[in-house]
Amino acid sequence: MVRNRKIAGCKFRRQVPIDRFFADFACPERRLVVELDGSQHADEVDYDAARTELLEASGWTVLRFWNRQVLENPEGVAAAIREALELARP
Repeated sequence: MVRNRKIAGCKFRRQVPIDRFFADFACPERRLVVELDGSQHADEVDYDAARTELLEASGWTVLRFWNRQVLENPEGVAAAIREALELARP
């Protein structure tokens, strides 16, 4: 859904290194990170919170979605990403 500038004309890259982490998807132009979490993340709440905190301290906005959300409601996920991109206009 984020390929080929499909959302708000913004370019996303996959597996982007930021500090000591790799973001699932990132739009450097708007400093937006999109993380997709599988069921294993239910046990990694503290790790994910620390990771989000570090990314946000570095000036990134972080959106997190469960894999199930993306599969069951792709339009809603795309709308949330679009809204975040609009708020993060350069």
